[in-house]
Amino acid sequence: MINPDRNVTTAARIASSIGEQIISGALQPEAFRQLEAQHLVVSAPRRGVRVAPLDANSVREIAEMRAALEVVALRNAAPRLTPAQLAGIELALIEADNAETLSEFESANRAFHRALVASCGMPRLLSSLDGLQLANSRLVFAMARSAPWRPRSNQDHRLILQALRSRNIDQACSLLARHIQTIERLAVPAG
Repeated sequence: MINPDRNVTTAARIASSIGEQIISGALQPEAFRQLEAQHLVVSAPRRGVRVAPLDANSVREIAEMRAALEVVALRNAAPRLTPAQLAGIELALIEADNAETLSEFESANRAFHRALVASCGMPRLLSSLDGLQLANSRLVFAMARSAPWRPRSNQDHRLILQALRSRNIDQACSLLARHIQTIERLAVPAG
């Protein structure tokens, strides 16, 4: 096993870990293609693979795509939501409120958004949203590196759930679109 030294850089530790996984067979040849398909890495001829950059255009693209597609999914899911599904959405909201770390919060946030749209009956759309949600999570973690994360209540999530319980689908969709676009406003400085 490759023995990482304490003074080794993060990049060297990651390279060592990936190397060990390749050697052991745990990392399959198509793993980098999958990461590339998720836009987490980019591949350049004769330059190799590197972590995909997070620039203003990427942030806008992720926010606009999520806002459009998640609203389509919610519009189709909302009429089908059962009381049990609404309770599951509320549970994810409570878990996010009670999160003590950014990782706990982001996991609960993804669960909330997934629960909102899970019953839309559109598996391709859900698959696309899963990828966009992961990209969104990457933005959240990147923003936390420049400003410390602190536990908070998510009023937007509460308002979306309230609109769904009232069967006000248009309001829920409008609130959801605004909520998703907030990350773009937070991540991309006005210019």
